[in-house]
Amino acid sequence: MLREQFPGLQQTVHGKPLVYLDNAATAQRPQRVLDAIMDYYLHHNANIHRGVHSLSESATALYEQARQSLARLLNAPSDKNLIFVRGCTEGVNLVAQTFVRSRIQAGDEILISHLEHHSNIVPWQILCEQTGAVLKVIPMNDQGELQLDQLDQLLTEKTRFMSVVHVSNALGTINPVKKMIAMAHDKGVPVLVDGAQAMPHLPVDVQDLDCDFYTVSGHKMYGPTGSGVLFGKAEHLEAMPPYHGGGEMISKVTFESTVYNAVPAKFEAGTPHIAGGIGLGAAAEFMMETGMSQIADRDQQLRIYAEQALSEVPGLKMVGTAVEKSPVFSFNIDGIHAHDIGTIIDHCGVAIRTGHHCTMPIFQYFGLAGSCRASLAFYNTEQEVDVLVESLLKAKAMFE
Repeated sequence: MLREQFPGLQQTVHGKPLVYLDNAATAQRPQRVLDAIMDYYLHHNANIHRGVHSLSESATALYEQARQSLARLLNAPSDKNLIFVRGCTEGVNLVAQTFVRSRIQAGDEILISHLEHHSNIVPWQILCEQTGAVLKVIPMNDQGELQLDQLDQLLTEKTRFMSVVHVSNALGTINPVKKMIAMAHDKGVPVLVDGAQAMPHLPVDVQDLDCDFYTVSGHKMYGPTGSGVLFGKAEHLEAMPPYHGGGEMISKVTFESTVYNAVPAKFEAGTPHIAGGIGLGAAAEFMMETGMSQIADRDQQLRIYAEQALSEVPGLKMVGTAVEKSPVFSFNIDGIHAHDIGTIIDHCGVAIRTGHHCTMPIFQYFGLAGSCRASLAFYNTEQEVDVLVESLLKAKAMFE
């Protein structure tokens, strides 16, 4: 029944039923999210926070209700802990250029991991170039798991910040971020967690994790593209300078000076992606009503089934075999380029991703240019996994 709520899944590709296994790149949207977006444009289309007329007030109410829904999903202490952003990329950049830049100097160290997406590498490299700080990396092993025995040594008196991914988009590895946060906090180091791939698969409780910041990307969690939220502890958000200047983030402006608005408005300059925020709130409600524990259980059922099914494809070699992982599978088949595999199985209706998945350092570690990646969501089925395997066998037969 849940699957039927996703109209994007009810289509054909090259005359075959779509088997959508590219969820780590972007998920499909339930009808509830599409309806919320359309309802805003049809019945509430107005700017928010500024008007006293009915449409503006109703649009504002919907937008702020969405923030409240997301706060409940993340178990944030307050909806005022959440800043609407365009996605995890903007969330990381915001923290890098406000919170961290204001407290770092030449010779200080920023700590990330070998499992990071480019969006959690490049902003820190830019900051290091700007300030003279040094970027350090938590290494991984051949299974694609972080070597936490080295984390204590990497956390030094020079470490000013740690930013780590919760779930790897390339390998599916689920990092023990709660333990990592505690280790960093023991050394007085604040932590940002990139939750782009965790939010669609796992219950996330920011208070239990005790993270300082947590980023969420809307389009990964069945919401609109160009939407997301950044959670931050209240004391950090209050102390941080604004990221963008413009309307809404101000309380008073003269040509001599500006008084900034209260959090979270201080970080939300200009007219936001109103429909996107409302749609993201609908996605949060959908996920809570479905049940994050139920989603996590279903994901693990699919992971176990897919691991066994893919292991029966001759010549298939998995990249990353962490014990704790989400249903994300990077693999190559001997003698066949990943792009060829992706093209061939597309004609069987199967959508996967090929390439380096915006994680070049991971594939440099393994000595690979990239891989095929099949990433599942709770709405996928065992039958679709079987179609994937059949299509891979067909591709393999074409090169024999």
